[in-house]
Amino acid sequence: MSSKRKGTLYERELFHMFWNSSWAAVRSAGSGSTPLPAPDILAGNKEKLLAIECKAIKSKSKHFKKEEVQQLKTFSETINANPIIAMRFDNIGWFFLDVNNLKENKNGNYTISLNHCKKEGIKFAELIGDYKQSKL
Repeated sequence: MSSKRKGTLYERELFHMFWNSSWAAVRSAGSGSTPLPAPDILAGNKEKLLAIECKAIKSKSKHFKKEEVQQLKTFSETINANPIIAMRFDNIGWFFLDVNNLKENKNGNYTISLNHCKKEGIKFAELIGDYKQSKL
């Protein structure tokens, strides 16, 4: 399966997860194909609005350019949404990270690993407010 097709498949999976949890969601088809900031998914309810950049990967980490993260922040600030990176690891599932809590690497970019997601990320149920996970 091509990475573009895989990305679309998992964006749709997340889109349906929101609707199945009584949240509204829209997919931004072609996000990343324009120089203007556009997240993959916008999701919200009466209390919260999320601007989400989705990544589905086989490996244990993903690199993000500073500009990519900044575009998500800029878009989110413009519409008063929470900027979220959603990472889906094959055979493990989804993790969600608030972009404002990411730490730059030595190159000024960002690397998000499975270990980082397990420590700092939250699962879908916590993202939508179904429960609060306690971090050890």
